[in-house]
Order: sequence, then C-alpha cells, then structure tokens
Amino acid sequence: MIQISVRWYSELNDNIPIEQQYAAFIHQIESGTIVSDFISGSGIPLKQIDLILANGKSVSLEYQINDGDRIAVFPVFESFDISSVTKVREIPLRRPKFILDVHLGKLANHLRMLGFDTLYKNDYTKEILRKISLDENRTLLSKDKSLIENGCLTHAYLIKNKDPRLQLIEVLDRFQLFALTAPFTRCIECNSILQRIEKEEIIARIPEKVKEWCTEYQVCRTCDRIYWKGSHYQKMREFISKLPEK
Repeated sequence: MIQISVRWYSELNDNIPIEQQYAAFIHQIESGTIVSDFISGSGIPLKQIDLILANGKSVSLEYQINDGDRIAVFPVFESFDISSVTKVREIPLRRPKFILDVHLGKLANHLRMLGFDTLYKNDYTKEILRKISLDENRTLLSKDKSLIENGCLTHAYLIKNKDPRLQLIEVLDRFQLFALTAPFTRCIECNSILQRIEKEEIIARIPEKVKEWCTEYQVCRTCDRIYWKGSHYQKMREFISKLPEK
C-alpha cells in the first residue's frame, strides 16, 4: 500500500464523501494504481475530468501514482483555456455556455454570431436566470451586481462595459475564448446550430435579387430562418475582423 494526498475541485466535490470535500485528504491505495482507476473508484466519471496535476505537473489518465504524490483533480474549465497544459486528452472538454440578463441583448447576438451557445430572452426573471445557470452549468452574464453575487451561483460574471462591442471583447478576454470562435454557425435569433440547405429546397422563399447571385444557404431548423452571405453578412465579417486577436 502507498499513501497519497488528493484534492478535488469545484463541482467534483458533489460526488465524494462530505469529509473529503474542498480540502486535501489522505488516501491509502494499492501500489501500481493508475490515476484513472483511482478517479473511477472514487465515483467520479472520467468524462467530467479535464485536468489532473501530480505534484503540480499535468499528467495523463494513465499516470501511475507514486507513494507521497499530491494529486489535484479539476473538472471542465469554463474560465480558462487549458489546451496548452492538459495531458488528459488532446482536446479539452471545455464548452463555454452562457445565459444573459435582459440588459445584454446585443451582447447575446454578438456571442451567437461567433458561435457560442448563448441563451437570452428579455423576459427571463432573476429566478429563471439562476435556475438555468445552475441546471445547465451556464455562465450567467449580467449587469446586475446583486444577481451575480448571489451565493447559490457557481458560474457568473459581472459585465463592466456599457458598449456591446467592448462587452464582447471583455467576455472573450475574461474567458479566453478568442481561439474558440466559430463565426456564422449558430442562429442569431434562437441560438440553434445552422445547417446547410440546397437552394432548390427554399427557392420560393429567396428574394429574386438574391437568387441571381447566391448559391450557398443555411437554415435554422428550429425557427426556420434562412441565412445567406448578403450585405448583413459582410457587415458582420467586418465587425469580426476588427476584434483583437489573442
């Protein structure tokens, strides 16, 4: 048998005994145990793990634990891009998701334009915002300090800027999202993923002037909105091109 120190972070603590939560806890395990077996044996699904540190260094799931090791286990990171340091998997599990309050409608459109999963309705109450944030692990973005500082929330951020463009840059910078953008893949109206559609399937719905030159179209299967690369698309491309690169 060997002895190790283990600490679980954030929501991973929900799956372990209360006496082991939010602090380093001493475990005795069989010599030769690999870290994935130890994690699974602790009742935590490996699909929830995005970073494992052994004595301060990132290790893979196949890492063989040694006597005296200090193990730290982290869930999916919403605030930081760990792709350059994690050795758990080639592509981190990080999939940023947001929900925005009534004051951030333009920011919601900008985030959707860049491909980020963003919920927004101008009639969401504070209670609904909190519930969806918690139930779906969505980061709540708000201009309301009292809403953000609510003790029950686990993912929340107070937007400081007033200008929607600066708000977008603020969010991209705070959550390190510059490398995760996927412009024009999501419906700006309802947040669903867009799908390509053949011109012939929607020919009756396309304006006559657009039919003459446009051959590529996308459709939102949820709200049935059609997208093509017209003047509005060009304005959005210009908007995106002026965003900082990091």
